[in-house]
Amino acid sequence: MTPTLPSIDAVQASFAERGYVADRDLATSVFLALSLERPLLLEGEAGVGKTEVARTLAAALGTDLIRLQCYEGIDVATAVYEWDYPRQMLEIRLLEARGEGEKAAARDVFSEHFLLRRPLLQALRATGPAPVLLIDEVDRADEEFEAFLLELLSDFQVTIPEIGTLRAGVKPVVILTSNRTREVHDALKRRCLYHWIDYPSAARELEILHARQPGVDRRLASEIVAFVQRLRSADLTKVPGVAETLDWAAALTTLGWQQLDDARIEQTLGVLLKYQEDIGALKGGSASALLAESRAGTGTRTAG
Repeated sequence: MTPTLPSIDAVQASFAERGYVADRDLATSVFLALSLERPLLLEGEAGVGKTEVARTLAAALGTDLIRLQCYEGIDVATAVYEWDYPRQMLEIRLLEARGEGEKAAARDVFSEHFLLRRPLLQALRATGPAPVLLIDEVDRADEEFEAFLLELLSDFQVTIPEIGTLRAGVKPVVILTSNRTREVHDALKRRCLYHWIDYPSAARELEILHARQPGVDRRLASEIVAFVQRLRSADLTKVPGVAETLDWAAALTTLGWQQLDDARIEQTLGVLLKYQEDIGALKGGSASALLAESRAGTGTRTAG
């Protein structure tokens, strides 16, 4: 049986209990994916919390999370199955040693018993509560693999030439994520419900920070969020996501700092930004200007 949550409110509450602040639209998409037993495609910039949706959902449902990390060149052997050739050969040799060589030829060593299950097949052949299957960064896979996924997303089954079609005993809850490094094909999108996760507002990001990093000083948390929000409007190669906000808050707290200043920002930019060009652009006064702008926008003042 596919696990579920009884309402949109239940999705929000269950996520909140686990430190994930889900807005109403996202909670609605998750609820519909569970109720309609449809895959859910989450798109958005890196670091906005797409992967964490699947982790949190698995925890909320009390079921396993099975993750397939996509990459360029991923194939069926990595994602679905491959044959356990050593076991197949051993089986044949054992039969021959017992004088049952003729049976060895007749015995079907190309059966499910001799399959090495990779994430997709693990999810389809799961028993008990349906797992959450996370197909992460599907946009990094090539179009051939994307086409292979269509059967799984439509009918919750895969076809193995030597065996035939293997169907899910219980339908997994499927979450796909995409950073839009390339456009995912319409055929895949049609098989999914869709939700775009954007950068959060300042108020929501502050709520997320308090939920995920409750030990961060509240004044520092407000300064961090205001600065990151202002930074996202700068001309950078890659603006920081929520994940970087959380990492930066943890780093500043670890250093024992309770407010921002120019030096502290410059010393820890490597936590917040991931490109040297962006780090260089913020040094030499730019970080100071952004800090002043962020404080002006929130009314924050430094301690006297």
